[in-house]
Amino acid sequence: MSNLVKTSNNGSDSNTSLGFRSLPSLSSWMDDIFNKSFGNEFVSNFNTGITLPAVNVLDNDDEYIVEMAVPGLKKSDFDVNIDNQLLSISAESNTEKEDTNENYTRREFGYSSFKRTFSLPETVETDKIEAKYEEGILKVMLPKREEAKKKPLKQIKIS
Repeated sequence: MSNLVKTSNNGSDSNTSLGFRSLPSLSSWMDDIFNKSFGNEFVSNFNTGITLPAVNVLDNDDEYIVEMAVPGLKKSDFDVNIDNQLLSISAESNTEKEDTNENYTRREFGYSSFKRTFSLPETVETDKIEAKYEEGILKVMLPKREEAKKKPLKQIKIS
């Protein structure tokens, strides 16, 4: 998809006097023909990579909160596990729609999955972890143990 003009290999500029250097290459003409004839719908939005959802980790006085942006999923799509102080959040979604018209020019598969893992500090009470999913945000609340909670400021009198 480049419009670069081919230069000579031996360093000669003999093509310059004939004006060949200013002409587009055959490959750029082919790109132009295909892009104008078919448009960019065959090449745009083609996602070959795996994207991971964005994550925020909040550190409050009483708990850590892991927020994950995962819109368009259902609660049943998620799998949240704790194993050896390792928090694992994964989801799998498969949206197959019955389509009786087989003469489509574009159809995208609706399968997506991800898995994120986080090492938990020893100060998290793993027995009291909770999770909720609202408006496209998965929140996992990780309560801190008493010894890890921030103590209030204690004023010491000087005698």
